[in-house]
Amino acid sequence: MSLYFPIVSKRGDTWKLVVLTKQLITKSSERRQLIDLTSEVTRFVHETNVREGICIVSVPHATAALIVNEHEAGLLNDLLAKIEALFPESAPYDHNAIDDNADAHVAATFLGHNRTFPVSHGKLIRGTWQNLFLVELDGPRSRREVVVQVIGD
Repeated sequence: MSLYFPIVSKRGDTWKLVVLTKQLITKSSERRQLIDLTSEVTRFVHETNVREGICIVSVPHATAALIVNEHEAGLLNDLLAKIEALFPESAPYDHNAIDDNADAHVAATFLGHNRTFPVSHGKLIRGTWQNLFLVELDGPRSRREVVVQVIGD
């Protein structure tokens, strides 16, 4: 889906602000898992032909999150271990009386459900070691959605 909004500068220049949205679908195979989305998000930004703008990535789930960090096996294991230490599945949560996944809800709240990146010269701007990960906190799941929206000109 794309929307166009004309923007007029004080000098009278007109730009077309475009809003392009894509839904990525992935699945998880573990209760807690980090899924690298970097290449799919980067590819979409390139396909939009937006030269200057922003890219917003959001996960519309209450038991999943998004993080940015290096894709190195030891670090990924460390991150999952820290999530478990901070939000243990076995802790006594009130929500578990309804649904046995309170740890996933609490962890998602603290980790966050969206990230924003600048787009410049048609490229997603991120650090050399920055990759974008979906954090599965209540898997395995056969379907997780990630919304990627690029806004710019």
